[in-house]
Amino acid sequence: MMMKKLLILLFLLSNIAFAQEKDWMTHYERSGFKETPPYAETIEYCQRLAGASGKIHYTTFGKSPQGRDLPLMIVDKDGFSDPETIKASGRAVFLIQAGIHPGESEGKDAGMMLIRDMVIHEQYPDLLENVSILFIPIFNVDGHERFGKYNRINQNGPEEMGWRTTAQNLNLNRDYVKADAPEMQHWLMMFNRWLPDFFADTHTTDGADYQYVLTYAMETMGNMDPGLTEWQKESYIKPVEKKMEEIGFPIFPYVSFRSWHDPRSGLIQRVSPPMISQGYTAIQNRPGLLIETHMLKPYKPRVESTYAILRFTLEILNRDYQKLQTLNHQADLNTALPNFREDSLAVKYHTSQQDSMMVDFEGVEYKAVKSDLTGGTWYQYSDKPKTFELPLFSKPVPSVKVKLPQAYIIPPQWNKVIKRLKLHGVKMYKLEEPTSIKVESYKFSDVKWRNSPYEGRHMVRDFEYKNITEEREYPAGSVVVDMNQRTARIIAHILEPKAQDSFIQWGFFNAIFEQKEYSETYVMEKMAREMLEENPELRKRFEQKKNEDPGFAQSQWDMLNWFYKQTPYWDEKKNVYPVGRIMEREVVEGKIR
Repeated sequence: MMMKKLLILLFLLSNIAFAQEKDWMTHYERSGFKETPPYAETIEYCQRLAGASGKIHYTTFGKSPQGRDLPLMIVDKDGFSDPETIKASGRAVFLIQAGIHPGESEGKDAGMMLIRDMVIHEQYPDLLENVSILFIPIFNVDGHERFGKYNRINQNGPEEMGWRTTAQNLNLNRDYVKADAPEMQHWLMMFNRWLPDFFADTHTTDGADYQYVLTYAMETMGNMDPGLTEWQKESYIKPVEKKMEEIGFPIFPYVSFRSWHDPRSGLIQRVSPPMISQGYTAIQNRPGLLIETHMLKPYKPRVESTYAILRFTLEILNRDYQKLQTLNHQADLNTALPNFREDSLAVKYHTSQQDSMMVDFEGVEYKAVKSDLTGGTWYQYSDKPKTFELPLFSKPVPSVKVKLPQAYIIPPQWNKVIKRLKLHGVKMYKLEEPTSIKVESYKFSDVKWRNSPYEGRHMVRDFEYKNITEEREYPAGSVVVDMNQRTARIIAHILEPKAQDSFIQWGFFNAIFEQKEYSETYVMEKMAREMLEENPELRKRFEQKKNEDPGFAQSQWDMLNWFYKQTPYWDEKKNVYPVGRIMEREVVEGKIR
């Protein structure tokens, strides 16, 4: 009788356990690993997790243009949910971001399962010992709800997915510096409030076929503090590569061929620009991991590999949390010290095409044929694995280096620039009264524009400039941006015109390139003759200009406008950068001495 009762009890308990397991299955698991849930179901599942455990706090960090909440889960072993308390506990903070491109949904499904397994099923009890998790299941919430079967032509599942861009048709992974999207502005405020110790951004890649289910990128090419660069190479990448290999998911650095689609052209690695996620966290002195699963692989192994690398990352962070926190703190201190400005800072890089090393690349057999339809090269990939020995070009070369000032000064009318700097966590002071100060700045010439809009902006494509030094009068309300702060890299990348994602290039200062006053032809026809009569040298320059530029010589307006530029009436502020570089004077609490 006792044995019968025991068997009945065990049967009931197993049924309860099975029912509980089934109750916590995600939409992805219930679908046979073929689907990802829509926004409402994703939020409901995250909220249920939070309701079931005091270790999980569900909150939001803003709203999208269409009015949807931007979800954030905070996972901490003691249930702490604010950055001050968690940092006081000594734990590191790991920010996991999914759904910045909602068609690439592996991170959302993997993240929800991992948090469930850690907290509800208690499978990995040690992963929260020294680390707290911030998890964004969907960043681009409006794009996520442009749900459909035909949003990713190059991708093998899930059956339906979201759209790449926001409701405003902005790609959030090009917006980290300019921060035009409301979603990104909310993200920056959240990021600078928490300043996580490590960041992971989950994606799906396209471009070519190969054997790897997952590739990755980290900023290890010299654009970060040396201590953080070394830690990423030795303490993170090496062990995570080994662990992924052991479970059957060998990984490889993000695949980019020198000639698009063609492995035999060789592999190339580049320093990431700050407009994309891990490039941005790099200039915030925080390691960022870009996870890119391979679009042609089935959805299940893509989710599984994402789950695995997030779990292994947590293992490494729990082991190395104190060292990483120390390195992050030291990088912030190093950036804020005057010594940081002793050497010129590289704000743009290219990769050397002369320096390479040979590496093994696990690709697939393919052939390149001339298309009888388009006449172009058609790369036809097979399903047969092939190991290629390829040259890897990975030596970074600074394209632009700048000597940083003690401070920048920005007139108050450029308030949009000032507000964006604040979003990036930049500290600044306002001038209390008008101040005359000697500054360095730039005067632009030969400004060229992109032929079409990019990310909603009319961007400057190229320009020349010369350095100018002058005494300027800055009105009260101008802001002084002292470079002795942890965000000095960000400031330089925004305010130095030749930086890859500078606000000059993004079009924040387009108005300075516009001519606003003009001369009438009947006025300048008379004045031009008087000017030539008085200045023979001017005539030589005029004739030379006509000889060198046939279009100029055939345009009355261009020629007379050229004369107008030689008069005292010309706008001396045209093409002059309004931001000043303070090189010599001391900046103390909003006053310049």
